[in-house]
Amino acid sequence: MYMTGVLQIAITLLLVFAAAVPLGGYVLRVMEGERVALSRAGAPVERLFYRLSGVDPAREQSWFVYTMSMLAFSLVGFLSLYALQRLQNVLPLNPRGFDAVAPDLAFNTSLSFITNTNWQNYSGETTMSHLTQMLGLTVHNFLSAATGLAMAFALARGFSRATSPTVGNFWVDMTRATLYILLPLAVVVALALVALGAPQTLTGALEATTLEGAKQVISIGPVASQEAIKELGTNGGGFFNANSAHPFENPNAFSNMLEIWAILVVPFATAFAFGRAVGDERQGRAIVVAMSIVLGVGILVAYWAEAAGNPLLTELGVDPTAGNMEGKETRFGVAMSAFFAAATTGTSTGAVNAMHDSMTPLGGLVPLFNMLLGCISPGGVGAGLYGFLIIVVIAVFVAGLMVGRTPEYLGKKIEAREMKLAMLAVLIYPLTVLGFSAASVLLKTALDSLGNAGPHGLSEILYAFASTTANNGSAFGGLSGNTLWFNTTLGLAMFLGRFAYVLPVLALAGSFAGKKKAPPSAGTFPTHGPLFIGLLLGVIVILYLLQYFPALALGPIVEHFLMLAGKTF
Repeated sequence: MYMTGVLQIAITLLLVFAAAVPLGGYVLRVMEGERVALSRAGAPVERLFYRLSGVDPAREQSWFVYTMSMLAFSLVGFLSLYALQRLQNVLPLNPRGFDAVAPDLAFNTSLSFITNTNWQNYSGETTMSHLTQMLGLTVHNFLSAATGLAMAFALARGFSRATSPTVGNFWVDMTRATLYILLPLAVVVALALVALGAPQTLTGALEATTLEGAKQVISIGPVASQEAIKELGTNGGGFFNANSAHPFENPNAFSNMLEIWAILVVPFATAFAFGRAVGDERQGRAIVVAMSIVLGVGILVAYWAEAAGNPLLTELGVDPTAGNMEGKETRFGVAMSAFFAAATTGTSTGAVNAMHDSMTPLGGLVPLFNMLLGCISPGGVGAGLYGFLIIVVIAVFVAGLMVGRTPEYLGKKIEAREMKLAMLAVLIYPLTVLGFSAASVLLKTALDSLGNAGPHGLSEILYAFASTTANNGSAFGGLSGNTLWFNTTLGLAMFLGRFAYVLPVLALAGSFAGKKKAPPSAGTFPTHGPLFIGLLLGVIVILYLLQYFPALALGPIVEHFLMLAGKTF
């Protein structure tokens, strides 16, 4: 590893935290309905939305009604996006005359974008019309992220309130998150990307003459606007198939730093906002520290593994001093490619500026393990906070068992019902990932989609289902996912990873909101200091290694030892 790479990483993280602290306060004021700088312009628009939809912003909902509202909204989003893809050939803003999207691919893509996954089994520039890209995909980049933020604050209210039958109003939360947080940030970042060289136009394509005299069609379109919200909303769906490795999506080193900043800033800000929401900023800082440690370890391991290079390539005469540059852009280098990989999978973004399939086994293990954790360090917009709070509940329960007290968190007793709900949420991921992966390795139709045999092929399958279940969306590029089997099963994984997970989370919000808040006593276990942070990290390591270590041992770990022995499949 080189000091310049470490310095680039450190500067970017410093910029993230410098913005996340004040942004956290702003996010809280918006979600609690307080007046902010944008209220003068946004309040009339907000009131108009409520009037047109018949929503009373002063009327809050129980956790069940809140959940039903979220599910109904997601269902309408799924159906409208599916119809838009199936009918794009007869709709306007289709300058290149793309055909209607196939039913199974439209099913997969619709679930992908309403769940904030943005898994893409297609090439955006050759499959989706401008109308589909803007009205369908970009719109859901905002709405799916806003939905995640709304659910996070429903759970935060569960901890901050006492004997309350309500957890907020879904329609109000989602509207405010979109109008006052995501939209203004996206406009600023999109303009910055345009200034750095990303295109923003309704032109369909350009025709260029190559050095050999041949004609080449270069796709172009409203790239900067989709790029901005794909990162800020931790979505990940790219305008181009090469995603953020494409020079139109990510032109240079400065745009690369901006995109990493955009990926991380809202999730960290949401964790800071949580501390203020519950009336104890130390609680938010403890969560931020634990998230940062998990993220930092992942960055350093990925950077070390990629900087060490691949001995198999060294034997072929490739200079190892630059590290493993296979599948990476020279304008970003190993350090910022490893950082991007850890950041995009530590959140639920799924954007890539390098091909994860070409990383070394241990380098590829980092993004894979990040997603098996559920993308909680710092996680997706909203989703990272409520995912991490599930781990907090389990850690507090373990601490209570160790000291022989009824476990409490923020004055709320954690009893049998809460633990059942927390464990139900935690078990969704391994059941889905390992279940679908096991089925796939037994089916020839699934194995035919692999680009590699042996342990790396297993990693490709594990990565695909980990990515979709965690609503991440990145992929090992060696898997051809546009088949009936993978379009269907990966779509189901996205559905379960989002909705089967949040049902117990929102039930927890309702359960905690209805409880009395006990004052702290001399025997209360502090949940803001180094001891609790260490307990949190220990629970994360033990819980997830127990679930996934056998699968990881058969995939990237054994592949690493084969690489050291000079063997490949």
